Amino acid sequence: MNPDNLPQMLQTGFHLTLGATSFLIETLQDPVKREENLDKLKSDLGQLADELLEKGEMTDREARNFVDTIFSQPDDRENAESESVSPKQSDAPPESVVQPNVKLEIQELTAHMAALRTELENLRVKNSQH
Repeated sequence: MNPDNLPQMLQTGFHLTLGATSFLIETLQDPVKREENLDKLKSDLGQLADELLEKGEMTDREARNFVDTIFSQPDDRENAESESVSPKQSDAPPESVVQPNVKLEIQELTAHMAALRTELENLRVKNSQH
């Protein structure tokens, strides 16, 4: 194994894991998606892996953007609050109401993702032993 490729391989593995987790959650939560996803499992696995990798990369980008937005500089939030609110923005709750709960939710989601990752790794090890 080339040590120069290790970070890229780890990132690809991470994105694939994110995509697979998203795939699993969609399968469990949405009956329509469940049928679609089960059909995908029966088809070309290489194509499915590519889709999972793409979905994982997209999820990673969205999560990074979300976290960057949450933890942006206080000056940015103060400036945004001082600007006039358009009618479309008035439906959203003020950031001061959302902020305390968002950090807790991020921590809970991070813990949940870590638990899912551990469970997937345990299943992978268990399946490789059979």
